[in-house]
Amino acid sequence: MNNKDRKEIQKWIEKLEEIKSGIEDMQENEEEKLDNMPEGIQDSERGERMQQGIEDLESAVSSIEEAIDSLNDATE
Repeated sequence: MNNKDRKEIQKWIEKLEEIKSGIEDMQENEEEKLDNMPEGIQDSERGERMQQGIEDLESAVSSIEEAIDSLNDATE
């Protein structure tokens, strides 16, 4: 891989980092909303859906981190 390709991959890594940060912010906001709900609502179907959404956001962050690691490996 030449330097031009490495620089292009680095740009994609930076974009992925930005996306990851945005998703982490969303996840934190959802966790805060859930934590501020009364316990009865947290244990309801609505609370369970929110928790599932938080877990899905965590999974997305993890997948993006894996993609970033793979791209970094590709440039070595």
